[in-house]
Amino acid sequence: MNSVRSRISLVTLFIGSAGTAFAQGLPTSQPALLTIVREDVKVGRGAEHARFEAGWPAAYEKAKSPDYYLAYVSMTGPSEAWYISPYASHAAIGDGMKRDDADPVLSAELERLSRGDAEFLNNLRVMQAMGRPDLSMGAFPDLAKVRFTEITWLRVRPGHEAGFEAAAKVYRAAAQRAAPTTSYRVYEVIAGVPGPTYLVFSSVESYASFDQMMAAGQATMKGATPDEMAALQKFFTEGVLNSETQRFRIDPVQSYVATATRAVDPAFWTPKKPGQP
Repeated sequence: MNSVRSRISLVTLFIGSAGTAFAQGLPTSQPALLTIVREDVKVGRGAEHARFEAGWPAAYEKAKSPDYYLAYVSMTGPSEAWYISPYASHAAIGDGMKRDDADPVLSAELERLSRGDAEFLNNLRVMQAMGRPDLSMGAFPDLAKVRFTEITWLRVRPGHEAGFEAAAKVYRAAAQRAAPTTSYRVYEVIAGVPGPTYLVFSSVESYASFDQMMAAGQATMKGATPDEMAALQKFFTEGVLNSETQRFRIDPVQSYVATATRAVDPAFWTPKKPGQP
């Protein structure tokens, strides 16, 4: 992957107008913006793709880029790899583009990687999403320790955006009573796919934690009041075109993270290569 932003410029997509990336490492609170590169990986080429993708973080580390990102590899749904970069504003994206363009060695390496990446992909799509902390719940996860993430798409019928916001707040109120440890982040997609579309991220440190997540969801629905249930059912009947949930694992080899992040769990973030003593 390119640091999301460079790949955008390499495929002649422009997202950005005007702020700063999280130069100290991964964010500790919900980012204002996410840039997401979704790569549709050819069946049977996942392992080769992952090895080739390792060239992107190597190039950025050599250039001492401050623009970090995480790689998410699908465990359910289509064969995909998502590369997600957090930004404080659109200006940060533009600043990153300028940095990369000003480094001829890095630019040449990114161009080489971009050409080579095409061998492993069926398609590529870039999205940008805006954080909705007003609809999110719980403590922001420690991204250095996250190992799996569940992402739910909600494609809303045009004109029903207010209904989505109301339903999200109703669900959060029910969860705060019945399952107060629930934690998730809501993002509104603002470019890259037909809208209105929302993404809900729920991250865990172990796959076993999905059992607790499911139990919390069941407790929330069971504890909802009749009025809350009626509001949720009305919205999902009238306002939702479709929804889809996928689960991903964090791939350390394809991610670009700071030294401080790798130090949290060196065995995970700096795995030994096969055959390496």
